[in-house]
Amino acid sequence: MPLRLDIKRKLTARSDRVKSVDLHPTEPWMLASLYNGNVHVWNHESQQLVKSFEVCDVPVRAARFVPRKNWIVTGSDDMQVRVFNYNTLERAHAFEAHSDYVRCIIVHPTQPYILTGSDDMLIKLWNWEKQWACQQVFEGHTHYVMQIVFNPKDNNTFASASLDRTVKVWQLGSSTPNFTLDGHEKGVNCVDYYYGGDKPYLISGADDRLVKIWDYQNKTCVQTLEGHAQNISSVCFHPALPILLTGSEDGTVRIWHSGTYRLESSLNYGLERVWTIACMRGSNNVALGYDEGSIMVKVGREEPAVSMDVNGGKIIWARHSEIQQANLKAMGETEDVKDGERLPLVVKDMGSCEIYPQTVAHNPNGRFVVVCGDGEYIIYTSMALRNKAFGSAQEFVWAQDSSEYAIREGSSTVKVFKNFKERKSFKPEYGAEGIFGGFLLGVRSVGSMTFYDWESLELIRRIDIQPRHVFWSESGELCCLATDDSYFILRYDANVVSKALGAKDLSEDGCEDAFTVLGEVQESVRTGLWVGDCFIYTNSVNRVNYYVGGEIVTVSHLDRTMYLLGYVARDNRLYLGDKELNVVSYSLLLSVLEYQTAVMRGDFETADRVLPTIPQQYRTRGFKHQALAVSTDPEHRFDLALQLGDLETALSLAREAGAQQKWRQLSELALNMGQLELAQECLHHAQDYGGLLLLATSSGNATVMKQVAETADELGRNNVSFLSYFMLGNLEKCLDILIATNRIPEAAFFARTYLPSRVSSVVGMWRDLLKSKNQKASASLADPKDYPNLFPGHLESLKTEQFLKPERLAQLPASAYSMTPANHDRNPIAEMKADEASGRFNYVPEEDSKVLNNVEDEEMPEVMAPTSIPAKGPSPLIPTQAVPTQPPQQSTATAPPKPAYVPLVPTPASVPKMPPPPSPAPTPVSEAKASGESKPKAPSKSNFSDESLDSDLDIDLDDIDPSELNFDDALSLED
Repeated sequence: MPLRLDIKRKLTARSDRVKSVDLHPTEPWMLASLYNGNVHVWNHESQQLVKSFEVCDVPVRAARFVPRKNWIVTGSDDMQVRVFNYNTLERAHAFEAHSDYVRCIIVHPTQPYILTGSDDMLIKLWNWEKQWACQQVFEGHTHYVMQIVFNPKDNNTFASASLDRTVKVWQLGSSTPNFTLDGHEKGVNCVDYYYGGDKPYLISGADDRLVKIWDYQNKTCVQTLEGHAQNISSVCFHPALPILLTGSEDGTVRIWHSGTYRLESSLNYGLERVWTIACMRGSNNVALGYDEGSIMVKVGREEPAVSMDVNGGKIIWARHSEIQQANLKAMGETEDVKDGERLPLVVKDMGSCEIYPQTVAHNPNGRFVVVCGDGEYIIYTSMALRNKAFGSAQEFVWAQDSSEYAIREGSSTVKVFKNFKERKSFKPEYGAEGIFGGFLLGVRSVGSMTFYDWESLELIRRIDIQPRHVFWSESGELCCLATDDSYFILRYDANVVSKALGAKDLSEDGCEDAFTVLGEVQESVRTGLWVGDCFIYTNSVNRVNYYVGGEIVTVSHLDRTMYLLGYVARDNRLYLGDKELNVVSYSLLLSVLEYQTAVMRGDFETADRVLPTIPQQYRTRGFKHQALAVSTDPEHRFDLALQLGDLETALSLAREAGAQQKWRQLSELALNMGQLELAQECLHHAQDYGGLLLLATSSGNATVMKQVAETADELGRNNVSFLSYFMLGNLEKCLDILIATNRIPEAAFFARTYLPSRVSSVVGMWRDLLKSKNQKASASLADPKDYPNLFPGHLESLKTEQFLKPERLAQLPASAYSMTPANHDRNPIAEMKADEASGRFNYVPEEDSKVLNNVEDEEMPEVMAPTSIPAKGPSPLIPTQAVPTQPPQQSTATAPPKPAYVPLVPTPASVPKMPPPPSPAPTPVSEAKASGESKPKAPSKSNFSDESLDSDLDIDLDDIDPSELNFDDALSLED
């Protein structure tokens, strides 16, 4: 099968000419050294330039990461080698390394060495642990040293390419080359080693436009690659994929198969000449350096060639062309294995494969394993890796029957085999771009997916979808079709299909009722498998989830991309592997999966039978829907219903129980979910009048507010009742509540502020209250009715109260909010006087308007017009909050309707300074005397002092907020 070289560009970085590139092993960084003397570090994930170094004014021809020291080492045309710390951007060291341009630098993978090659024809070894001492010089080339590279299989040897047309192989410790490879007709620019252990190969590229593959053991050229139109500037064996890359000054990068030397692909990004190529072990990223910038591409897929036989507990994988096996049973007990921990597997070499494996797959019973790659497939026995069958194919899939399989030849022909013999061949009507195994044979074509019966190859169903993966459950009843961004769970009805096939009742798209869609999930599936009716999968954001009955449960969050290998029921563990073939496992109890499956199917008899087998610690693992369906404990069911947001079930259980606590919990859930009517019912049953008050004010429901006020008043919830009446504008009832609760001083201040007409009656009560404690304090209280001289402007306050009362009780729609003036923008006394002067308002004295002050039996408006308590400061009015309601009704007063307000007494700015209080036995005085012509007689200091007042008064004023009092109007005693 051909190489699946999906090539995706990950980064394009425009810059000056790039002379070398390198990749960081742990960070997503690409290093580029430039002809203009700068060095750039790009983040290929964020597409950002993260670091930049101004090294010198001449070309920097070589730059390398030294990750274990956090360094970048550069070599340039000023003969200098410089060392920079890439974290602090500081230069750590610099020295002159050669007598000519420094062409190349490589870093020893384990030792504190770097090698530098130069136009002075020398290669030098430097030791950074010995103050960058030059420990060895390698001589032998007769022209510029263009590139050097360490042997990945032997770190003590390295190869060098030179313009003297040779490739030389050296060994550390010897200043002369081991041998020389001579075959190019012009200067050699680049060299690289093959990473695999099966071939002792070198690759070289030269100015003769040829690429040569060398066997460095036999010292012979085994292959010459032609095709580039200009000099070869860079060559590279990929560390993991069976490819080699060549870059040329013709602007192209060619990708060749390293086994067949077939040209697989050619890249041309239009950035002029190619100068450098870099790959890295463990990554499919390839960095390319051009005249006009650098490119990073991802070549091929990173999914490893690995398969697991869940029956025998064996894992087989391919490292390059080597097949290896690990036996899970050899680990012994898995009880001590922690989730996500790398398993200490014992690996056994099974031999090499004749092709480069791209995929490895066991058949369902685990007896055979197929290895696919290079356009071929080979079927081996899984125990001894003996060859059973082989052939050419673009794709290979196993059937549910372990002895049956299918292959795809080209894009038009599919062949089916049984017992390694071809049984049938057919050409799908719409072509074959891909095939899928399992209970039915799936063929993907342009725009659709077709399922065929393995035995008869009858068309079962055509679906307008193009999946990337198809996963079948072991029973064949469930199927998952995974596309690029979602997956579908289908149920296959074999009985319906059998009847349709028998009656020949099939349309051109097959049997319409063959599949039933059970669910669709917007999630990208990387790998997946079925365990019973549970579909376990890894997704694009590195999570392990499973789908059961419409529910998705997360097993684990992964810290890297991993691929599902299989589930071993004996161990109750799920096994996964990464691209480096590290295997980890996670605990997943089969009994839990069976229980969930039974619950989702409604098979409660099976669920009850499985439940005792589930360990106690696994019974609270978040499967709340299932628990609610099977639980019989009302308390448990109510808690689950609350957690799941199931209002209907929770309401039914709350009505059965009748407990206030349940109603209160349900009311909170209903409020959170915006179910206001249900919340009102719950709060009523819970007797949560504070919550009802909040709900009524939020929804603007005056009827509920009035009910709350009345009920709270009856039950003695005075705070709630007071606030409810206050927001309804029923100030008289508020005053009555203060009086009824024996808060007479507060009632006096409230009346003085909001209801001047009730001041006299409250002052009388206050006097009666004080008589039993302090006669002098009682006599010092002045009544505005008896001493109008002490209360200037009191008459205007009475008139203003009566003037604003219709507005206070009026209904106001929410749409009037923007047109309602603020308190500080109004002068109620001035408005009253203006309306009185124009005849639109007529004041009715107190003795003729007692009914106005008694509104206990007055019908409240149906829609609430709540008021807000004034903020700190001398605000003349308290505006009524606008609420959604019907248009306002016309007031009974002669004045035209205005926004509803609660009246206040005049502000201190409009009230003159009060004269001293009267004597304990006050006598009436005239207005002229009160204005300053004479003073009322003050009590003597010996008879009525501050000390005696403090000792005699026993009044609790703790609940009075001084910020809301007008102290200029307060009574004071004169010395």
